[in-house]
Amino acid sequence: MTKHMQVDAGNISETNEDHERHSTPALILGSIGVVYGDIGTSPLYALRESLSHTVKADALTEEAVIGAISLLILALIVTVTLKYVVFLMRADNRGEGGTLSLMALAESSVGGRSLAIFLLGVAGAALFSGDAIITPAISVLSAVEGLELVTHGFGDYILPIALTILITLFWVQSHGTARVAAFFGPVMAVFFASIGALGAMHIGDAPQVLWAFDPRQGLSFLFNNGWLGIAILGSVFLGVTGAEALYADMGHFGRFPIQAAWIGFVLPALLLNYLGQGALILSRPEAVDNPFFLLAPGWALLPLVLLATVATIIASQAVITGAFSIVRQAIQLGLLPRLEITHTSEKQEGQIYIARVNRLLLLGVLLLVIAFRSSSALASAYGIAVTGTMVVTTALAFVVVRYDWKWPLWLCVLVIASFLTVDLAFLAANLMKIVDGGWAPLALGACAMIVMWTWVRGTRLLKEKTHRDSIPIAELIPMLEKSKPMRAPGTAVFLTNDPNVAPTALMHNIKHNKVLHERVLILYVQTENCPRVAPEKRFELMKLSEDFDLAVLHYGYMESPRVPAALVLMRKAGYKYDIMTTSFFLGRRVVKESAASEMPPWQDKLYVSLTKQAANATDFFSIPSDRVVELGAQVTI
Repeated sequence: MTKHMQVDAGNISETNEDHERHSTPALILGSIGVVYGDIGTSPLYALRESLSHTVKADALTEEAVIGAISLLILALIVTVTLKYVVFLMRADNRGEGGTLSLMALAESSVGGRSLAIFLLGVAGAALFSGDAIITPAISVLSAVEGLELVTHGFGDYILPIALTILITLFWVQSHGTARVAAFFGPVMAVFFASIGALGAMHIGDAPQVLWAFDPRQGLSFLFNNGWLGIAILGSVFLGVTGAEALYADMGHFGRFPIQAAWIGFVLPALLLNYLGQGALILSRPEAVDNPFFLLAPGWALLPLVLLATVATIIASQAVITGAFSIVRQAIQLGLLPRLEITHTSEKQEGQIYIARVNRLLLLGVLLLVIAFRSSSALASAYGIAVTGTMVVTTALAFVVVRYDWKWPLWLCVLVIASFLTVDLAFLAANLMKIVDGGWAPLALGACAMIVMWTWVRGTRLLKEKTHRDSIPIAELIPMLEKSKPMRAPGTAVFLTNDPNVAPTALMHNIKHNKVLHERVLILYVQTENCPRVAPEKRFELMKLSEDFDLAVLHYGYMESPRVPAALVLMRKAGYKYDIMTTSFFLGRRVVKESAASEMPPWQDKLYVSLTKQAANATDFFSIPSDRVVELGAQVTI
């Protein structure tokens, strides 16, 4: 008879309450430093690139300038403010946002894994990773290029300076950024205040720029200028590429601080800056080559370049941290192999470092900088993958509002169709960028998607094969009671990926060592569709027989599974456990290629390669290495 140590698993989630320990002003300041880095540095290049199309077409008119700024304002209001800040931030998964969190919430809404929802989530995460590599490259390059305006002698050194900054930025990741992160908020606050003030100073140069607040100016320009209007719309999107970060970083600061920072400070600063740039171009058309830096008077140019460079480094840091976070989520949700995750802060769970991801990001960023050589060239590649992510996010939001919020169908269609129309318009406009470099983030996103698809498929096939070849634990226990193998003192802990069958390591131990410990604990780690699990709901303990127990450990997809800490909680709850007399038995499977594999040969090779990249279970689950016994086996899919 199976007995349970009662643990409530019905409502297993725990809202991320870290932000409640800090004051609202501190959280608002923190969100300005982390959440708004990407979108905040967009003024360095967004309007310049939008109007570059009119310069090439010899059509730089007052209508074009006001029309482009009107489209930028419309994008900031509709896409960022209404869609992300007001609407999507309500679709949080127990306090967390982002594509994978939304995927998990959507799956919970429909009562389990859905292939369509799963594919949308994987596609969104993959496309987001594609553009994440471009953000540090374009941001740092656009800031350093301002040195050319200080003195033309810097022209030959822009690329080496940008490469040096980026290499240094990625090099310091392994040491953690917690000590300098406290300065991100104040620095970005100074940056936003400065660009807002510089923009306001120039609006008087051409007050007619204020007509840009009339959306009809932008829409009429878009519809009356054919391909030129579409090209400009594609570049206008550069002004909102950081919108996904608003949603993804919600768990760090909470909904209200991010909303307050945007509406009360960041949005006004961006609007003033874009209007100021437009007024400057209307009064001095030659300023169209670099309107952001030319807003500054001569004495303030170098300080603005330095401030912008620091701001772009902060924006890049936020993207790198976000990449680590999304990879950890993907690992916990079973989309990627277990990679070694280093915690760079003892106090903050979110301060993590993943060496393999860091090296891949650095390699990608350096290749992009060397290949494209300027922020204008990179702008041609930037944005197309993020538009795809936004379409995915909107589609997933439909599932949430329909099945989780229980909105009537007509209201779901009305709201989602409105946002989807804007997203698809941006996507169509950005498709023009494919031949000019837009293929790069799409290719990166496609590679990421193939890797995740291969890992999920291979793992499923391997699990099915293992299950077929295994003995159910309920059948093994009576067999052992009859055969009575030699018993060793102490407790043996066997990790398993299927709680219903006997762990491979247990079977190998009995088969080859002819021994069974006095007490056996089978441990199954389950990742929930919520970001965090409360400590009091960490485990379920079931007694399978006098000497066999099964423990199911529950973790959220934002957590790192630390098995020893969970065992301490079990001991406090009454489970008798002594680490000094306990051995952990882990099965180490070496996956080999097979001609009979259900996957095509290339995918079989890729899956085998991915298994070799995976961190061993000892490190991943933080198990003391001197208490571990590994039993290996070779398997084919």
